[in-house]
Amino acid sequence: MTNEQWEALLNVIKGEVDKTPPVGFIIDSPWLPGWAGMTVMDYFTSEQMWLDANLKAVRTFPQAMFLPGFWSEFGMCTEPSAFGSKCSWQTNELPFAHPVITGLEKVDSISRPDPSKDGLLPFVLNRLKHSQSQIEQEGHSIKFAVSRGPLNIASFLMGTTEFLMGVRANPDEVGRLLDMITDFIIDWLCLQMDTFPTIDGIFVLDDIVGFLGQTDFVKFAKASLKKIFTCRNVKVCFFHNDAPGLVCSPHLAEIGINLFNFSSDHGLAQMKKLAGDSVTLLGNIPPRDVLAAGTPADVKKAVETMLEGQQDRSRFIASCGGGMPPNVSTENIDAFIETVNKQP
Repeated sequence: MTNEQWEALLNVIKGEVDKTPPVGFIIDSPWLPGWAGMTVMDYFTSEQMWLDANLKAVRTFPQAMFLPGFWSEFGMCTEPSAFGSKCSWQTNELPFAHPVITGLEKVDSISRPDPSKDGLLPFVLNRLKHSQSQIEQEGHSIKFAVSRGPLNIASFLMGTTEFLMGVRANPDEVGRLLDMITDFIIDWLCLQMDTFPTIDGIFVLDDIVGFLGQTDFVKFAKASLKKIFTCRNVKVCFFHNDAPGLVCSPHLAEIGINLFNFSSDHGLAQMKKLAGDSVTLLGNIPPRDVLAAGTPADVKKAVETMLEGQQDRSRFIASCGGGMPPNVSTENIDAFIETVNKQP
């Protein structure tokens, strides 16, 4: 992010309202390689091609905030790799992390990784180190420490179905696993912050919280997320859950979250009422069915509908209800930005 974009983000989070809401999108490996004209494998294995794709995005759409900005990652393999997950790669598909826990009796055999040494995490940091000067020459800086959330990581280590069954059938074992993963995430985030002093935000992604009921969310997710988001005093605490978000939304402020990206299945007014006035909302036209599959006219109509129904535009960043999906065209993003900028 540029310093100007960062200050604009902080102003929105403080509750300041401009005539035109800012535009922001989460961008990473599902969208960037195809849009930039390279394979997924090239994007992950070439530091220069990764950098070129991100530079192309910020140069093509200077009016949009891209969050977290120059995201160094290896898809869903990033954090599970540190626990020993086998990672399978294809030329033009996203990689997959295989489970390492084949039974709940093996939960205690998994040890807490060292993010400075284990899995793909050192490669994540080195990619940013090698690219930092070019990122800064472009007028941007590294502002976020990023991690998948504890339930998300656990679901890859165990398998999603097995994890969710374990929440109800083996709560003690699952609780111990989540405690260990939570401590690992804090280690990982703090390492990123110590490596790049420009970081002043935490970004955590965890869609699995959307599959829990209220009781299970409070028992298995709330305390872990609060511990993560309060591990350092940073200005932006950003949470992404584009699975059902009604369970977690009333707890966001107490957890310490002040920026939330959520599913387009939930309306902005509904989410604002549940999340409260202290949480900035990032959303929320349908990412796949409109932003990716629609025409520029479809995008324009969806953005107009989203903004027309919004009485209170404080603490709001115009986006889609999730990360940027594959196959979103330049024309559709331009239509989104132009429509927001033309609104009264």
